[in-house]
Amino acid sequence: MFRLGIDLGGTKIEGIVLREDGTEVFRKRVPTQQERGYEAIIENIVSLYRNLVEATDGSGHTFGIGTPGAISLKTGLLKNSNTVCMLEKPVKKDIEERLGREIAIQNDANCFAEAEAMFGAARGHDLVFGVIMGTGCGGGIVHKGKAITGKMAIAGEWGHMSIDPDGPVCYCGQHGCVETLISGGGLQNRWKEQHGTSRDLREIVTAYRAGDADAAEFMQTFFRNFGRAMANLINVLDPDIVVLGGGVSNVDELYAEGVREVEFFVFSDGLDTPIVKHELGDSAGVLGAALIGI
Repeated sequence: MFRLGIDLGGTKIEGIVLREDGTEVFRKRVPTQQERGYEAIIENIVSLYRNLVEATDGSGHTFGIGTPGAISLKTGLLKNSNTVCMLEKPVKKDIEERLGREIAIQNDANCFAEAEAMFGAARGHDLVFGVIMGTGCGGGIVHKGKAITGKMAIAGEWGHMSIDPDGPVCYCGQHGCVETLISGGGLQNRWKEQHGTSRDLREIVTAYRAGDADAAEFMQTFFRNFGRAMANLINVLDPDIVVLGGGVSNVDELYAEGVREVEFFVFSDGLDTPIVKHELGDSAGVLGAALIGI
């Protein structure tokens, strides 16, 4: 039995074939082509799935898909996705009809968390919180190797907790969501608002390390917002470990300055929760998709 997985991203769709022991057999990436719309994305997923099947020996397989957002348990439509052309669409139903088989679909942050719990930085831990801090900001909860999705399929949606009710408007309609303040996209928007120039996070971090006063003030605010948001999560969940992924997780100071801010805010006499960097890199999402397959 093989495990097939597809990770649907904003710019690329990645597929993988694993043996039952987790060894990789085949991997392929294709463009998402959001500009061509919903039907084109569905066809790209179906075509990639068929490529994956060709890489198996015909002995049978499971199949899972990781995607931004989640399938609404009320309507069966995709909700909470920042791939806007797929919102309120019957993604699962449309793919199943084209393939003639049942599939599993999970939020991409859940897939990330499952993969890191099984193969990566959270191996050996029972209760894992996985965070993606990329263009947006999401999270997934894994208990004893299985993602917890919750009654409304929103468990772990850390990016849409408000930590500043007077803060910037989020695409979800709320103000001051975690995503608007500490994701890569959110940080770039905040810098432009404050300074009137476009600067990506890597440039800001470089300036911060060089002693630039504006960058230093900006990064201290980022660390403070990270600490407040992460402490809120730890206060509720008290996980064994937190694994950070996405481009923002590559800011090394996050694991010192950021963690100190978490310790300041957390409701305890210290911070015993390890907050660590991912081990699987870009592979975590697609590996997790293969793990959740049916």
